Amino acid sequence: MTRPLLLRFVSILGTSTSFFLLLSVVPRYATTGGGGGGTAGGAAGLATGALMLTTVVGELATPALVGRYGYRAVLAVGLVLLGAPALALTASRDLWWIVGVCLVRGLGFAFTVVAGGALTASLIPAERRGEGLALVGLVGGLPSLVALPLGVWLASHAGYGVVFTAGAVAALGAILAVPGLPDRIKASGRPVGMAEGLRTRELRCPAVLFAVTAVAAGIVVTFLPLAVPGSATNTVAVALLVQPAATTLARWVAGRHGDRHGPGGLVLPGLLLSAVGTLLMAFTGSAVAVIVAVGVFGVGFGVVQNATLTLMYERVHAAGYGTVSALWNFAYDAGMGIGAVAFGWLAAGTGYPWAFALTGAAMLTSVVPAWRGPGPKAVPGGPPPGDRAAASGAEPADADSKIGH
Repeated sequence: MTRPLLLRFVSILGTSTSFFLLLSVVPRYATTGGGGGGTAGGAAGLATGALMLTTVVGELATPALVGRYGYRAVLAVGLVLLGAPALALTASRDLWWIVGVCLVRGLGFAFTVVAGGALTASLIPAERRGEGLALVGLVGGLPSLVALPLGVWLASHAGYGVVFTAGAVAALGAILAVPGLPDRIKASGRPVGMAEGLRTRELRCPAVLFAVTAVAAGIVVTFLPLAVPGSATNTVAVALLVQPAATTLARWVAGRHGDRHGPGGLVLPGLLLSAVGTLLMAFTGSAVAVIVAVGVFGVGFGVVQNATLTLMYERVHAAGYGTVSALWNFAYDAGMGIGAVAFGWLAAGTGYPWAFALTGAAMLTSVVPAWRGPGPKAVPGGPPPGDRAAASGAEPADADSKIGH
């Protein structure tokens, strides 16, 4: 727990709070303007889809920006782009305006998660990476645990303007911690480019499997408030509390298990739990079923999060951390965006219960590639399988010194 890592936690808290406060609120806000011309589900899906679109585009460009300008500049710009546009949402309820704001905020979110993720990985000893990433997930998960249901509650009881202002303050306030972070960290090994990362099965396979679960995550935060009957607002608030709580706890448990036994065996059970939880969400008329469903999904989602990210970091040297962070976050946000947009179209034709059931069934088709997933191989030029000290760029006897940079 070094000073740079603690300061990094501040920017994680600001980013996560700003993002999750608005994540379920903006889609609801988009359905109130009537400017989209389509269904409410389509407007909600477009809002989340726009956010994720520029997020994934920005994530592909961020490693190059970090290489040129350093961690601090990219992270600070990302916080500004994430926070300041939230205030502009109150200016209009037209769908085009909301989508435009979401596009800008998505770019800011991309800068913060990729630049920050690579920096964070460099501050954690490789032999404790699973638990360290779980701790980072805990720090980022606590705001989601509170902010996701709080945003929905505040929008209903205090108005959308309060939520948007709080989201802006959270991101902009975190900029104060950025000057204390390392700007560049000396990294060993050969850098891995984005094109090479996408071509390499040992990195691509975990990212794709994680994207499958992220599809359902985008659906939950966007459509659960719309799918559950309107009189069950408390059910939605509890569900949006249970899901990130289960995810955060599961990430921690998976991290500790992965450090001791390896993360590879956790991907398949995590994927199965995510699919089963999504299937159970079809029972939207039952409060108990909805809460159990998001809990089961949350556990699976947390396990897959930690296992896939740890696997990917193990397979590259420290010089490749930026690319791993970009690929993993690309999978996260592309999955969420695709899920939000596609589910909106699907639900318009089938209704929400059938749309949840079909989504869960589709997720189960990824069980075969998960079962056949790549073994503990390294990417070309990466560390030998299982050599965590080499992956961190430190000598085995001095792995802890890595966090002092």
